Amino acid sequence: MLSARASTWFGLKTPEANADLEDLPDEFERLWRGFMTARATLGGVLMTLQAGLFMLAAQTPSLISLLICTAYLMATLAERIMAAPSQLGPHFNGSWLRIVGVDMLAFAALQTLQDSSINYTPLFALPVLMASILGSQLMAMASAAGVTLLLFGYAGWLSLQAPWNTSALFSQAALTGAGCFAISFIARQMVTRLASVELKAQRSQLAAAVQRQVNELIIETLGDGVLVVDAQHQVRSANPAAQKLLSPPQSALNQPLDLAKAPVWQGLRQLIDETFATQLAQQQEISIQHPGQGVRLMSARTQLTVQLNPAAQGMCVVFLQDQRELQARIRTEKFASMGRMSAAVAHEIRNPLAAIVQANALLSEDVSDPGQQQLTRLVQQNALRLEKTVHDILHIAQRTNTSHVAQTESIDLAQALPRICRDWQSQVANKSDIAVQVPTSAAWVWFDAEHLRRILINLLDNAQRYASPDPEPIQISLHSCLGAAAAPSVCLLVWSDGDPLDPSVEQHLFEPFFSSESRSSGLGLYICRELCESHGASMAYERNSRTFGQKFQPGNEFSVMFCSQPPSNPATSSQAVTAS
Repeated sequence: MLSARASTWFGLKTPEANADLEDLPDEFERLWRGFMTARATLGGVLMTLQAGLFMLAAQTPSLISLLICTAYLMATLAERIMAAPSQLGPHFNGSWLRIVGVDMLAFAALQTLQDSSINYTPLFALPVLMASILGSQLMAMASAAGVTLLLFGYAGWLSLQAPWNTSALFSQAALTGAGCFAISFIARQMVTRLASVELKAQRSQLAAAVQRQVNELIIETLGDGVLVVDAQHQVRSANPAAQKLLSPPQSALNQPLDLAKAPVWQGLRQLIDETFATQLAQQQEISIQHPGQGVRLMSARTQLTVQLNPAAQGMCVVFLQDQRELQARIRTEKFASMGRMSAAVAHEIRNPLAAIVQANALLSEDVSDPGQQQLTRLVQQNALRLEKTVHDILHIAQRTNTSHVAQTESIDLAQALPRICRDWQSQVANKSDIAVQVPTSAAWVWFDAEHLRRILINLLDNAQRYASPDPEPIQISLHSCLGAAAAPSVCLLVWSDGDPLDPSVEQHLFEPFFSSESRSSGLGLYICRELCESHGASMAYERNSRTFGQKFQPGNEFSVMFCSQPPSNPATSSQAVTAS
């Protein structure tokens, strides 16, 4: 972009006396060097001409003219070689004297010493042009006026020698002076127009550069992958999201993608070929499976770029979306709507539950048969469990609008874990062997008993879903560990010999509504983690190896680190409070 100094040679702004030379635009420097080269060339031509005339005539005026041309040539060469491009400024200064002033004096001296065969008057157009282009409008007019005064002075000097030709001499001087003013005005208008065009071009380039940077920033931060591919399947550009979606997990993000070789890209290559063949946008679901990794489903959409040049090759822009994330986003929107509606229906859900609990309590008072009493107790237990489940869902859906505080109690995990595991084994259809390792001493933690049951059952259900049919594929153990601030704590580990999780699944493992199965709501692990955090505990996942049978077997392990001290909030020891 032009600076304040750079735009002055166009007459758009007032120049600064001590502006930096590097601020000058390239166009000004080219014009300045062109003029200096023209002056030096003209000086060489004049010196050659005068040398020839002196050799032919050998007269004193010819010798003086030769000396003037030699001095002019030396001055122009010195200015061209040694001086740096500089503006003439709005007033008479050293630059004007070295360039325009030297030319006017040299040409005036040659015109005075001329004989009748040579007229140097047309040469005055050069200093007028330089003053118009390299200086300001005022300096251009002043230079034209100076040339006109010199011509009138020369005409007056000649009229003293030949009084009979006075009118012709002054008419010629007036006509030449008018031409100099016309040249300065026209040249100035052309320079101003050139300045305007250059300024607009530079502003347009700056705007395009800023827009390009904004586009690159947006593409770099997009969650969806963006690829730019040519017809030979060469990737010209790829944002980090595309690198992450398409590259193997162990590869670096800055490693270039090569779609033309690996067979894993076959589906994507076919989609790109179809786009170029039909010259139409395409959309398709593709699957990518790297060696040793699970299948990754993606939604790919292509779009061809506009060919601004018929000879240039068009590009195919590919937009990629992870299907799991897309489905999770859709489920999130659906469940968000359901969450907003849940507050309205909470009253309708709890009223029937309250009626069932009350009716069951009245019924249990009149029932004496042991079998019927067991049925009433079963109804009461499940009604209370359903009420607590509704309470937890509302706590998640309206997390910001609830003052729920978990009800905690001191629980011995060494006794509670085996009991919950036995209950789970008695309820599941496909029984799995479980190896439970608990210490002989008590392991007391502060937690809600029902929440502990829900967390462990959820982890056992997930472990059984992916465990092998081998004996004891699920192992549960308790260990002493260090919690926050290096305080002693208790850690529950649930390990299974399942296959490793897909990296995209592991990344969103504890996010709500994200699941690798289409029939799952994706709330199980999220609710477990929320229940843990409400009691001051934490939940994590990692890939660990354990002794399984006669070998060291890798598997999936979920860990829960409990809080061994009672919460500091005294409300945690009271009953749960919920803002309806």
